[in-house]
Amino acid sequence: MLTIKAWFGKLFANRISLAGQYLVLQLLIIGVVLTGVVVVSITQATNNFEKEEGRRSLSAAESLAANPLLRILVPGAEAEMGSALPAMAESVRSTSGLQFVTIADTNGDVVTSSFPDEVGTSILHPESQVTAGRGWTGDIWRNGNHVLIAQVPVLDDDGVMVGIVSTGQNYPSTQAVIREIAPSALFTLLVSVLLGATGSVLLSRRVKHQTRGMEPREIAELFEHREALLHGVKEGIVSLSPDQRIMLANDIAIELLQLPNNCVGQTLDQLKVAPQVARALTTKQNQPDRQFLVAERVLVFNRMPVAAAGRDLGSVTTFRDRTELTLLEQELGDSKATSDMLRAQTHEFANQLHAISGLIQLEEYDEVVGFIDGVSFSRSKLFEDVAARITEPTVAALLIAKASVATERGIQLSVAEDSNLGRNDDQMARDLTTVIGNLVDNAIDAVSAVSQPRIELRIVETEGQVTVVVGDNGSGIDDAAIDEIFTQGFSTKDTTVSGGRGFGLALTRLVCRRRAGDVHAVNDHGAQFTATLRK
Repeated sequence: MLTIKAWFGKLFANRISLAGQYLVLQLLIIGVVLTGVVVVSITQATNNFEKEEGRRSLSAAESLAANPLLRILVPGAEAEMGSALPAMAESVRSTSGLQFVTIADTNGDVVTSSFPDEVGTSILHPESQVTAGRGWTGDIWRNGNHVLIAQVPVLDDDGVMVGIVSTGQNYPSTQAVIREIAPSALFTLLVSVLLGATGSVLLSRRVKHQTRGMEPREIAELFEHREALLHGVKEGIVSLSPDQRIMLANDIAIELLQLPNNCVGQTLDQLKVAPQVARALTTKQNQPDRQFLVAERVLVFNRMPVAAAGRDLGSVTTFRDRTELTLLEQELGDSKATSDMLRAQTHEFANQLHAISGLIQLEEYDEVVGFIDGVSFSRSKLFEDVAARITEPTVAALLIAKASVATERGIQLSVAEDSNLGRNDDQMARDLTTVIGNLVDNAIDAVSAVSQPRIELRIVETEGQVTVVVGDNGSGIDDAAIDEIFTQGFSTKDTTVSGGRGFGLALTRLVCRRRAGDVHAVNDHGAQFTATLRK
């Protein structure tokens, strides 16, 4: 026997016309729906039976249990003794149209029943609540038959249970229910087949017109080629419609942009993508290779608008991950800065040695001692100030290195007296290094053209967070740009340098917000940045 998948494969392999395929599929759907309708109808008929017949059985049982004569005879009744109880039970059964009526004592043992073989047996059911003095309806299996029953307690004048009345009848068979709904089901089937055949022809014509006359097999081959092309490239590809709805996205794009797997068909607003991603995918691009920071990756975007026959079809954007290359460029830049600093310090020490040599030749020995003490004091004081307030080794080393760079450039870098920072875990130390390094570098660039440049750094650690404040006496931040300086890719400096600019403050804000904190800037006789990082 062929499986459904193999059957469909054989169907398409025989190259049946599109209208024929639609007709076969619709007939299958109609068959499944009709089967579902039959099942639902049977279930509904069963539910209606339980609701109506259960109410009728319970009403008949309550009527018999309220009979004064029954309430008198039941307490002393024994099985197969007397005819009054059987007569009353049969009268109720014939009047109500039920299948059986059973009367039992307080223990549930049958005294009289429409089924003689039940006399002397127990009618109590585990789910029955009749022994608690309440009426109950339910279903049981009796001799292979599904039976709906109702049980009601018989109470005397004092409200004490003296017996039990049970009524009910068999559920209707499935065949009987099907015979009842067969005419309407057949009529529905004929109408559905007629509508399905007509709709298949019209739909196939419409689809062929929209697919430029291509058959499903050709469309499938075209789709397979496109999927192989999209998922075979190493660059991310995203296609947007004019209303900013994602029409296509390959696996690399979904991974790099952190999109859900079901992003195709949704708009950028519905997906709540990051602002820099939306800007990269929607704004006009005048220059190639625009860089944006997405999460912790540096991505290079290239956007191309698409149009056909004068109609705007949206855009296609390709992008690639340049994080490793950018990090390598940053490391090379740090190495170059370190070598420049060492070279400057070499020149500085050479000049100091020349000065000492000259003083010795002039036999100014006291001046030599004073000069050496001054140089040693200026160095040791900086180290002592940092070591006394900052006990985190990574941050302390960073501050000493930045102070040396600032000194070589003629900038006074000081650490506030109320600063304090203890040891932290490795991740917190790395985050603080990123934030402090970027803010200090930004301040050094800001005061490079100022006479008597100064930078003040304050680090305050409390029980729950660390606050970093970096202020300078530069020209400050333009009021129009103060809200944009943390935007990824934004920079007031030369953006044509290798690797681009505009990532330092963006990374700082990213790290702070990842730590449930934030960073903001104000103008206070220069620029002042305040960053908070929660532990």
